[in-house]
Amino acid sequence: GQTPQNGTINGIVVGVIVAAVIIIVLLLVMLGLKKKKGSDSNNGAGSSLKMFLMAFGVLSLLTSGLYAPGVSVKAASTDEEVILRPYVKFTYAGQEAMIRMVLKMSMSQVKVDIPADKKVSVKTTACHDPSIFKDTDGTYYVFGTHMALSKSTDLINWSNMDKAFRDSFTKEVKDQIRAYNEDSSAGNWFDYLWAPDVIYNEEMGKYCMYLSANGDNWISNIVLLTADTVTGPYEYAGTIVYGGFTESNYDATDVALVTGEDSVPERYIKHGVSNRKWGDEYPNCIDPCVFYDDAGNLWMSYGSWSGGIFLLKLDNSTGLRDYTVSYETNAHSDAYFGKKIAGGKYVSGEASYIQRIGDYYYLFISYGNLEAKGGYNVRVFRSKNVDGEYVDELGNSALFDSYIFNYNLSVGVRLFGGYKWRTNLTGRVAQGHNSAFVDDDGKAYIVYHSRTTNGTEAHFVKVNQLFTTKEGWLVASPFETSGETLNENGLSAEEVAGDYEMILHKLDIDYANYEVNVPSFISLNADGTITGAASGSWSLEAGTPYIELVIDGETYSGVALMQNIDGTSIETPVFTALGKTNQLTVWGSKSFSE
Repeated sequence: GQTPQNGTINGIVVGVIVAAVIIIVLLLVMLGLKKKKGSDSNNGAGSSLKMFLMAFGVLSLLTSGLYAPGVSVKAASTDEEVILRPYVKFTYAGQEAMIRMVLKMSMSQVKVDIPADKKVSVKTTACHDPSIFKDTDGTYYVFGTHMALSKSTDLINWSNMDKAFRDSFTKEVKDQIRAYNEDSSAGNWFDYLWAPDVIYNEEMGKYCMYLSANGDNWISNIVLLTADTVTGPYEYAGTIVYGGFTESNYDATDVALVTGEDSVPERYIKHGVSNRKWGDEYPNCIDPCVFYDDAGNLWMSYGSWSGGIFLLKLDNSTGLRDYTVSYETNAHSDAYFGKKIAGGKYVSGEASYIQRIGDYYYLFISYGNLEAKGGYNVRVFRSKNVDGEYVDELGNSALFDSYIFNYNLSVGVRLFGGYKWRTNLTGRVAQGHNSAFVDDDGKAYIVYHSRTTNGTEAHFVKVNQLFTTKEGWLVASPFETSGETLNENGLSAEEVAGDYEMILHKLDIDYANYEVNVPSFISLNADGTITGAASGSWSLEAGTPYIELVIDGETYSGVALMQNIDGTSIETPVFTALGKTNQLTVWGSKSFSE
């Protein structure tokens, strides 16, 4: 939603620089030729005038070539190196000469400054791995790693509650949480407690928090804590699943109760802790997501990298494991850990989250490493059944049976990668470990943490609205939510037509060096064509919010709506769409007058 930079000033500057460099070299060459001919220095004003006129002519030629009426000079589409190879061929004093050179210049987009009266102050919060919960009074809470907690009444402005929440835990509860393991690197009692997820269990009449207690060597477990209010105090209710068990701690687990085997089953020794092969087959028991299916059954997905993401059926009446349900042991299932639904073989993938939206269960997974330069990004798969099979738009399964480096792999629909609108001070990167929910008014949202390209690991909670395409795939709003509503009858062609900044979320970006996707400039013309940095066509489906764009031969399906640009009160038409064969997300934001 930013005015495209027309490149006029930049074009003039580039032209003048190139011309000036060539003129200097040209003058030096001519002087050299004069000396070579034996010319003396008092050739007089005529020779100097001739040289000046020649220089002026070259300057005029170059600047008119780089900037002239009817010549389109494009702004840089990204931070990039531009290489020019100008040359001049001329005859002087009877001798023919040619000057060639290579000019390398760094080009970058100019940040668009928002007028002061259009800026909107937003109070965000830091909450890593935010899990969203809406209480009965309409207040939204995000629970996060290290027992973080923040609240909001509008999903936009947040208040931090970390200290009060941490202080509400008694020593007894802390000790119960740490009974199975304790991370040797933890400083504070909450440092090794990761990614809590909270639901309200009506049958129990309790708020239920499912919490990762992470330990060394896969010795992790997921515990259940319960409370009468969403902010606690919480009490220990039991453990759902244990990992990294050996003969020394086997009796502290419920594995024997589930499998009927009094000693550690051979498969957990063959791929065990002692030989460092546990993660080849079995999960790190962290990152729980607990949810109800359409029939009211309670489930928990969990896991991180290692052996993959697993799914367990829970008991509605206790919130703990449902011991009446058994699982096979095979490549995609384990009698104790449940059914594998994604990942495996150490392929990156964590922070599973399952949310029913419309006709499908959508499985969200974060690929990559969580650091700013780690390539963290959210992928989405879907299934008609709660236990899968989960696939992406191209039919790829969420499961991996052999290792592959998948950070930028085209498996799983990537909602967005690193990006930077021209109104952003820094790039947005490493977005991930999300939760998702459908609000009371039917709007769906993704809630996640994001880092930036400012050189630190600072992170902030972000919330974007989610939409389903005509084909039933999820796309995210180009800007953070500000209370926008999708017009189910759609926008008019007159509203949508115009000049746009477009971000194509290409997969292959150099995240380790802070590369982000940035806008290019296109026009959605009134005649249905697309021109500018890309060519093609666009159309709206009458009476619906659906838009279809054909961009450089690829068809993208999505929605068009009105949305405020981040941090402003400027409302502009936007589109968000998904490629039908390349599975790439594209965003567009209509230009506004600065």
